[in-house]
Amino acid sequence: MIAPALLGLSGGTAAPAIPVVEANQNRSPAGRLRGNVLTIRLVVQMARWYPQGKNGPSIDVETFAEEGRSPTVPGPLIRVPVGTVIEASIRNALPDSSVTVHGLYTRPATAPDSIRLAPGQTRSLRFFAGEPGTYMYRGFVWKYRERPGPPTPDIHEREQLAGAFVIDSAGSRADDRIFVINIWGDWKDSADYRNALAINGMSWPHTERIRTSVGDTLRWRVINATARNHPMHLHGFYYRIDAHGDIARDTLYREDQRRLVATEMLRPAQTMSMTWSPDRPGNWLFHCHLGLHVVPEARLDAPPHRHGSNYAHDPDQHMAGLVLGIVVDPGRRWQPVSEPAARPLRLMVQEGWRRGRAARSMAFVLQRQHAPARDSIELPSSALLLTRGEPADITVVNGLAEPIGVHWHGIELESYSDGVVGWSGMGKKIAPLIAPRDSFVAHLTLPRAGTFIYHTHLNDLEQLTSGLYGAIVVLEPGEVFDPRTDHVYLVGWDGVDQPPHLLLNGDSSPPPAEMAFGATHRLRFINIGVAGLVRFALQRDTTIVTWRARAKDGADLPSSQATMRRAVQHVMVGETYDFDFRPPDRGVYTLIIEGPGGPRASRHRQRIEVR
Repeated sequence: MIAPALLGLSGGTAAPAIPVVEANQNRSPAGRLRGNVLTIRLVVQMARWYPQGKNGPSIDVETFAEEGRSPTVPGPLIRVPVGTVIEASIRNALPDSSVTVHGLYTRPATAPDSIRLAPGQTRSLRFFAGEPGTYMYRGFVWKYRERPGPPTPDIHEREQLAGAFVIDSAGSRADDRIFVINIWGDWKDSADYRNALAINGMSWPHTERIRTSVGDTLRWRVINATARNHPMHLHGFYYRIDAHGDIARDTLYREDQRRLVATEMLRPAQTMSMTWSPDRPGNWLFHCHLGLHVVPEARLDAPPHRHGSNYAHDPDQHMAGLVLGIVVDPGRRWQPVSEPAARPLRLMVQEGWRRGRAARSMAFVLQRQHAPARDSIELPSSALLLTRGEPADITVVNGLAEPIGVHWHGIELESYSDGVVGWSGMGKKIAPLIAPRDSFVAHLTLPRAGTFIYHTHLNDLEQLTSGLYGAIVVLEPGEVFDPRTDHVYLVGWDGVDQPPHLLLNGDSSPPPAEMAFGATHRLRFINIGVAGLVRFALQRDTTIVTWRARAKDGADLPSSQATMRRAVQHVMVGETYDFDFRPPDRGVYTLIIEGPGGPRASRHRQRIEVR
């Protein structure tokens, strides 16, 4: 159990004075560079971290610092040009813990090295930086047992003890930004786990506001210094993946390998380099799409069990954690674009009879010829079929007894319609929450055909796991959606329990399906659960078949990736994948859907008969 004083809460005795952590925006390299030699002196020490601002709660954590300077989270930025020799010293100032430090070695590293420091010990290193890329370094703390025996690793999340390590190529521009994800986590008591979830040392709404203008090119390096997967989602735009790496190596993609995404998963200790350029002004977000990392419960000082409370509905309080706010100014180059008349649609938000494990059943129901009955729902919510180049005005009518917000995930649209309550928009025109018995008109621009999602963006955990999500299929002009050859597989959670119980297209037991032999079938896979990977696999008997990759997040894949491959795909929260499948033979095939926790936790099998 963590003492109240450790969390900066009331009660307990006052902790001794220790240095205060500075949030590191990774703009200024550490150390002293003379010629081709960087000299840097690091120390590992305890410090008090305020991830929610100086007036928020604090925790005492192990940190990296430069000798004689304030400790930082993330650790001091090591950034050097290619060809640099690094002379580093590391001192362990922790009085009762040893530290293992990884990442201070030449890149790439086939057998990554580490150093171990006992309390009070100092070690010196000299090594060539190595090949250009985005890397990291990090430390692991070992606590000594009170009884005789070897030290044991601290098994709680202590991933704030990490920093960026960047090697620039010769003549490269250093106008990019570096964002490091850090997590500290531990039990406050036997039933309540607490996280400090930070990007460059701060948690939303205290994270840095990124200011840019229409037409600017933004180059970002994103480093996952944690032991968790993080699907990083950009609202309103695509970003290009230029490189992927990890602590020991980095891979720069060729021009024909760089794909566009709206959401990209960063695995533990993984890095990515990305480029994007906003062509519309307004307020936007870049955030982890794991629900548990962006909801009010992600606050360090949030009391437990707030699902459905007014706290979760507060426009200023409904997000927390791993979120960056982006403000795009119009600049001189932006001019509003005239559009054809918008297609009107009406989407009713309703609650009906309880179904499955969720405490409630809610859905978006598309009004067709007549308004649906007040308590009628569709699970999953109605699929929206739209056309590229044809704008749509969607009137969202809230029939619930609580407010909502709706995000149009992956759609390139105006900021005001993006659906983040209290944030989307520009200037004084900010998206409101949609109050009970009120409505909101979202204007969607549709510049590309593909597979997208819409979902609640308020009281996310309860509303999302109760059914407030649906698929968006944008077709080419003149194209007609044919369910005989176009198949949408939408996965969500049934309730908030973990491991989760998955629903496929709103059903816990997917019914058998048919496919026509001789036809090419488009398979659209969507994961809009709260957290975790979903594995899709298509097989005949026990043999995995093949399919052709087509698109990711609604964007066509580059030709080097639009290839035939084994019919297995892991889809992270907030991602969509499209494949073309032409059955090689008639007979029975099986689509396997396996969720977080493995097959014993949640596994579905759909029988598909090809005739």
